[in-house]
Amino acid sequence: MTLVEEYLQIRKYSEQICEPLQTEDYVVQPIADVSPPKWHLGHTTWFFETFILKPFSVNYQLYNDEYNFVFNSYYETVGNRVIRTDRGNLSRPSVNEIYQYRAYVDEAMVKFLATTLTDEVKELLILGFNHEQQHQELLLTDIKYILGNNPLFPAYSKNQKEVLTVNEIEPGFINISEGIYEIGYNGADFSFDNELNRHKVYLHDFSISKTLVNNTEFIEFIRAGGYENFNFWHAEGWDWVKNNNISAPMYWHLIDGKWFNYTLAGVLPIDLTAPVSHVSYYEAYAFASWKGMRLPTEFEWEIAAEHFNWGERWEWTESAYLPYPGFSKAPGAIGEYNGKFMVSQKVLRGASIATPENHSRITYRNFFHPHLRWQYTGIRLVK
Repeated sequence: MTLVEEYLQIRKYSEQICEPLQTEDYVVQPIADVSPPKWHLGHTTWFFETFILKPFSVNYQLYNDEYNFVFNSYYETVGNRVIRTDRGNLSRPSVNEIYQYRAYVDEAMVKFLATTLTDEVKELLILGFNHEQQHQELLLTDIKYILGNNPLFPAYSKNQKEVLTVNEIEPGFINISEGIYEIGYNGADFSFDNELNRHKVYLHDFSISKTLVNNTEFIEFIRAGGYENFNFWHAEGWDWVKNNNISAPMYWHLIDGKWFNYTLAGVLPIDLTAPVSHVSYYEAYAFASWKGMRLPTEFEWEIAAEHFNWGERWEWTESAYLPYPGFSKAPGAIGEYNGKFMVSQKVLRGASIATPENHSRITYRNFFHPHLRWQYTGIRLVK
C-alpha cells in the first residue's frame, strides 16, 4: 500500500464511523472527557494541515486562519486554543463545513504526497496516521457516551458488536518464572516515544489469568456488596464511589431485578459471558482485592501477553504512567504528544474492540486517570 492509499484509507474510516450519526449528534459534549464528533473530524484534519502542509507544502493556503484556535487540542507550542470543556459550544463551524475542510486538506495532501518526501515528513506522516487512528477509537467511544447518556438510548448501529468472535479459552492461569526480562518496543516500524527505550526489568514469579473477568464474575462482586465495603477500595476510590453514587460499571442498568447495559446496538440484557467493560481503575482494583488477587504490572502484562489472547478490552495495570529509562521528548510541538502527561495516570495495555485494525501491539502504552471508564476498559487478574 502506498502512502497516499494508506492516508486515504485512514481518513475515510474516520468518516465511516460517523455515517450512522444524525447532524445533532456531531455537536454534543456531555462531559469534558468526551469531545464532539465534529471536533475529532476537524482536529485530525488540523493535524495534517498544521504539521505537514503548512511547513512543508510550498504556497499552501490555510483553509481558515481561525481553525488553529478551534482545533488545536493541547499543543502550547502551536498557540492558544478553545479550552477542552468548551468544544461542545462550537455550533460553528458547521458539520458540513468541517467535511469541506477535510476534503480541502485531503486534496492538498494527495498532491503533496506525490512529491519527493524527506525522512522528516515521512515520520510526521506516519505519526499523523497513528494520531488519527487514536482519535478513531476516541470517536467511537465518545459517540457511545453521547448516545448512551441520551434518555432515549438510541442505538448507534443495530449491527455493531462489542464482543470479539474468538475461540473459547479454557480458564486458568499462566505461570511466569522470575527473571530479568526486556521491556519496550524493539523494531524498525512505528512506535510512540513512550514505548522507548527498551530496557531490562526484574520480575518475581507470578501467575496471570488466561481470560478477562467476565460479567458473571462482576455481578457476583456486586451481589456480595463489593460497592458497599470500603475494605476492597483505595481511600480515593472509596470517596469516588460515595461521591458519585457508583454501584455498577458504566452503562449498566438494573431493570425489574435484571441487569441490562447500553451498547452501541442499544440497550440489551447483559451478556454474562462477555468481558466486563467500562470499569475504572478503582473498580478493577477493588474487584481484584475482593478476589484475593491483584492487577498485573504493565511489565508483567507485556511479558505474559504472548501466552493469551488480548485486544478485546483495554486492561488496567497496577503501573503508574512514567517514562522509561532514557526517554526523551522530541523538540517542538511533537514533544508534547506524550511526555507531559506522565503524572497521576495509570497504564492500560492491549487494545479494545474500538481500536482500529493495525493499531495495536504488545508494547503499546495507553494511559488514563484512575476514575475514567468511558473507554472499553476491562480486568485481568494476577496471583
